Amino acid sequence: MAREGAKIAIVYLEEHKDADETIAAVEREGSRAIKVAGDVGDEQFCRDAVDQTMKAFGRLDILVNNAAEQHETEDFREIDRRQIERTFRTNVFSFFFMTKHALAHMHRGASVINTTSVTAFQGHKTLLDYAATKGAIVAFTRSLSEALVEQGIRVNAVAPGPIWTPLIPASFEPERVAKHGASAPMKRAGQPNEVAPCYVFLACEDASYMSGQVLHPNGGNVVGS
Repeated sequence: MAREGAKIAIVYLEEHKDADETIAAVEREGSRAIKVAGDVGDEQFCRDAVDQTMKAFGRLDILVNNAAEQHETEDFREIDRRQIERTFRTNVFSFFFMTKHALAHMHRGASVINTTSVTAFQGHKTLLDYAATKGAIVAFTRSLSEALVEQGIRVNAVAPGPIWTPLIPASFEPERVAKHGASAPMKRAGQPNEVAPCYVFLACEDASYMSGQVLHPNGGNVVGS
């Protein structure tokens, strides 16, 4: 995004060092970035993040809803209400909150991009609550696309497969991490820079005739759209 000239607001929970490194990477591309730390499951924080973005840059053209958490559970019966509520608050409620407040500043030509997952299409036996949230995001994307099409605001999604991100070692035991991506047809996990172009494409005018769609950078898994 920075390479294409976008100014970026980075919203994150508590990974301050990572946020600083990301800002430095944005600046190396000749652009600007700000960081906003907080919990996107809190609607007031989402409002504040949008306000800080507007204060810094004066406009908001692209919203990427990307926050997520997952908790592997071998026995479905062990998934308790607290885990379900926490996962849905981070993975789904945040999308509603952030989009609601961002839309107050978005105009014709703007783009909303939501991160879903291959698990929304294939399921996952040990990530039931996570997969359920990702299915909800697909429905949210399609419905919001219809709601905003007359305003000229496009809404699409990206459904990554196994990608190397900090979420992986944070979610799984080392032996599972070592095999991450091995089941994909390409026999490997993807890198973040193999996913990022999907977001850039959906954000820009090259995708002007696409809304309500899902892109699938997943290592060759054929899934229903």
